[in-house]
Amino acid sequence: MGIVLKRSPEPGNRFGGTVNKIGIVVFILGLLFSTVKVIDPGKVGVQTLFGKVLNQTLESGLHFINPLVDVTTFSVQTENYTMSAKENEGQVQGDDALRVLSSDGLEVTIDLSVLYKINASKAPFIYQNIGVDYENKIVRPVTRTAIRDNAVNYQAVDLYSTKREQFQARINQTITQNFAKNGLDVQQILVRNISLPASVKASIESKINAEQDAQKMQFVLQKERQEADRKRVEAQGIADYQKILSTGLSDKQLVYESIKAQKEIALSPNTKVIIIGGKNNPIMLSDKQ
Repeated sequence: MGIVLKRSPEPGNRFGGTVNKIGIVVFILGLLFSTVKVIDPGKVGVQTLFGKVLNQTLESGLHFINPLVDVTTFSVQTENYTMSAKENEGQVQGDDALRVLSSDGLEVTIDLSVLYKINASKAPFIYQNIGVDYENKIVRPVTRTAIRDNAVNYQAVDLYSTKREQFQARINQTITQNFAKNGLDVQQILVRNISLPASVKASIESKINAEQDAQKMQFVLQKERQEADRKRVEAQGIADYQKILSTGLSDKQLVYESIKAQKEIALSPNTKVIIIGGKNNPIMLSDKQ
């Protein structure tokens, strides 16, 4: 009777089977995770499949997607693009203010901020036609062109003073229309500062000082006229009073008033008065202490 010996599995084969199982589990987990996409708050996701941009955007939150789809996120929060003469204040380092010519041929320097955001429903359009660098392709050139095109309709002094708000409203309208065509919504246009050439500034300051001096002189003249009117009324009142006294009192009224005055003096305490009357006035004596 023969003995049959069974060979046990080789250790290497057992290890290889375990590795294969782990690999399968990892593959399945990776496949599952690739179908899950989380979009952060304030952003939207744009999907592309084999180079084709899909129209449906992914809003913030958890999404189950095709594992073959690539997702590019765009911020839909308000963004600030500033062009300023001060360093480290805008997106471009150094002096990035706009220098434009006014209608009178003077160079005006303008600091500006544009507050805008992406229209969430237009994110696929932006990705397809503009890309992720929409600031340099749309925001910056459109804004600078709008300011230059509108500044030439105003004189430098008007931009600086009386028509600044009108100028801001016009560039706001122009920029808003152009941004909307490219999927961007303007929140606000802020003209932060308008600087004029030094010679123009000096002329404006001189004019303002002259106007202030003129207003001050006008006030002084008005005050003098009021004082003259007051004195004229006072003099007329005195003249009218004297006229009444000279023409309106009879001799009997004068005698009566004189008697009243003498009586008041005579009856006053601590007095010693001797009054000698005239032709028509009686003599009154008073001896009081």
